[in-house]
Amino acid sequence: MTSIFTNRSSGVSVGPFSSFNLGDHVGDQPDAVHANRQALEKLYGPVQFMNQVHGSRIVIIESVTDEQPTADALVTGIPGVTLAVMVADCIPLLLTSPQVVAAVHVGRRGLQNEIALKTLELMREMGAEDISATLGPAICGTCYEVSSEIHDEVVAQFPLASSKTSSGSYALDLPRALTAMLISAGVESVIDQKICTVENKDLFSYRRDGVTGRQVGLVSL
Repeated sequence: MTSIFTNRSSGVSVGPFSSFNLGDHVGDQPDAVHANRQALEKLYGPVQFMNQVHGSRIVIIESVTDEQPTADALVTGIPGVTLAVMVADCIPLLLTSPQVVAAVHVGRRGLQNEIALKTLELMREMGAEDISATLGPAICGTCYEVSSEIHDEVVAQFPLASSKTSSGSYALDLPRALTAMLISAGVESVIDQKICTVENKDLFSYRRDGVTGRQVGLVSL
């Protein structure tokens, strides 16, 4: 079983995408992205990407294809099929079990539309037992500054998301809220790597840099 997260080093992209950018929708040179994805596949085999839109669609993958389904979660029960979730501040959530695995894109809207819970439900319908979760590098509760309106909207649904920046302004702690949600949904083990994309220059961060690349979380049986 594979469950890993990439960083921005050891690739061929340049400029703000330096260097291991795996996102093909951020303005990087297509040849560079292709080379980076080929390097990834040499390590982990064929990788299924998705066209992420902050929605709640989940797609079951039976074989890797060049087509990138529009979804924010991929699920498979087929050994050897590697699933990818691209991020640059949102949470890359990897769900694993002996029977089924999933890669889930959880940003603010993903938390609110409960895509993680919907993915868990689908995994269990597919026979998953003893599900574990790993939250990869994402923007932390101190760095994710938001307006008071957005703060109050999210906190009304997820009280544990409430946070403040170092200067005392409104912020959201999405990893803390997601962790609590997963535990309440019966996930056996929840690991939050607690690595902030904004604070760690070895990672891409949209909030920090604006124009930037994407790292990925990868999972397979």
